[in-house]
Amino acid sequence: MEEQKLQEMIDKVKSCEEEISKAIIGQKDIIHQVMLAILSNGNVLLEGVPGLGKTQLVKTFATVMDMNFSRIQFTPDLMPADVTGTNLIMKEGDKNRFQFEAGPIFANLVLADEINRATPKTQSALLEAMQEKTVTVGKKTYPLPQPFMVLATQNPVEQEGTYPLPEAQLDRFLLKLQVEFPNLAELKEIMDITVTNKTVELETKINGEEIIEIRKVVKDIPIAEPVQEYALQLVINTHPELADAPAITKQYIAAGASPRAAQAIFTVARAKAFLEGRYNVSFEDIKYVAYPALRHRIALNFDAMSEGISQDAVVKQLIELK
Repeated sequence: MEEQKLQEMIDKVKSCEEEISKAIIGQKDIIHQVMLAILSNGNVLLEGVPGLGKTQLVKTFATVMDMNFSRIQFTPDLMPADVTGTNLIMKEGDKNRFQFEAGPIFANLVLADEINRATPKTQSALLEAMQEKTVTVGKKTYPLPQPFMVLATQNPVEQEGTYPLPEAQLDRFLLKLQVEFPNLAELKEIMDITVTNKTVELETKINGEEIIEIRKVVKDIPIAEPVQEYALQLVINTHPELADAPAITKQYIAAGASPRAAQAIFTVARAKAFLEGRYNVSFEDIKYVAYPALRHRIALNFDAMSEGISQDAVVKQLIELK
């Protein structure tokens, strides 16, 4: 592809991030990582306490990227059919026929708000959509609109009335992002927008077809053999059952990351290289992506939890291994 065309694509994506930053204050790294996930055709789990603008973030992405948006508020009484849709009986003269009524999952950007409040049965209704980009109701399978992406939120503090996500579903999230509390200056700017008559007018900067085209370019970005081996070794080093596992792994990890972790690191590292105008993936790209790609795929043991050791702390030590 021509260099000028590539640069136009990069500039368009960067203009999206700048536009989103007008409405979402102080979350530039989160905005960038969600953008990387969109370009990588993956799903994102957003973790943070209430009131940090996670819902507004997703709505803003939908506006700036000209995509259909739907929000599903997950509650304990939510049923799978409330997510996917269901077959309705329609009367035509003397005969009845089934007609599929699509659920809120049929959108480009789907916000699964407080996903850990729904029962495992309802959570699993998302699995096919997240992995296969289809929904099966009865004996018929329906394709989801493209591009398609699930952005789920969960509160890490409140545990009452919640159902932890099964490992199989966690693994289907390309990245897990931790939304941090804003600093004083950012909080003041948020107040200026939210508790006054000031409004932020957002412009559409890109559309779904252009995103799909950029995804094809991202997939073609090469990864040199040494960089590939570094990323794969990082994933292998999370497995304590291996004889040559690092000491930190045997000390703190109960279960290591799956091959999907390696796929996530490769894919998102390519997107990062693309946005920085490089047609190759660097070791630094792998290190940057390792945290959001691994933090939800590593299960810590009792020793780690009792000592207050986080997944990010373990990943940091694995990255620093010589």
